[in-house]
Amino acid sequence: MYGIKGRPDPVSVGTVVWLASELMFFAALFAAYFTIRNVTNGLPAADGTTLWQAQTAKLNWVFATINTIILVLSSVTCQMGVHRAEHGQVARTGSLLNVFSWGMREWYTLTFVMGSIFIGGQVYEYFELFHHGLTISSDVYGSLFFLATGFHGLHVTGGLIAFLFLIGRTYLARTFTREQMVNSVVVSYYWHFVDIIWIILFAVIYLLK
Repeated sequence: MYGIKGRPDPVSVGTVVWLASELMFFAALFAAYFTIRNVTNGLPAADGTTLWQAQTAKLNWVFATINTIILVLSSVTCQMGVHRAEHGQVARTGSLLNVFSWGMREWYTLTFVMGSIFIGGQVYEYFELFHHGLTISSDVYGSLFFLATGFHGLHVTGGLIAFLFLIGRTYLARTFTREQMVNSVVVSYYWHFVDIIWIILFAVIYLLK
């Protein structure tokens, strides 16, 4: 994204720098996860298995996979919204049932809905884990699991708030300005970032044995 006279837009550059710092934060979480896992992996559980074997068995990886697919697909709908924003198309030009006529507003609304479903699924999974005795204070695995997924959930929630702000501005503003277009692209950077982070989290927590 470029600004005046081909210079990089300061908002885009600032967002990229900020996301780089966020990446370092999640990298520290991953490092803590693997370090503590290596140190405590041999700890026995009540059922005779190791602590990590007993606790990871409580995870519903099928449900988490479906939830992950929804979040990944939301990146596709988000990018469709970016494409419309870059071409100045804010609202749909035809029937609501005709997705080819959708503008940025409709694609971002769909992205918001899919992100909300992901958060709802994560909350549901938390309650299921609470029911099975896995909480943030149950043991070191529970602490790491809820810390990593909880912080990511907060980032997703922040993205949802940003989508609401952008969609709301399209109704309040008379014209779609360049500033709004830049903001829509910047929010897409953030949304793709949280999606990529979740894919890594999902692979580490649910798939990596």
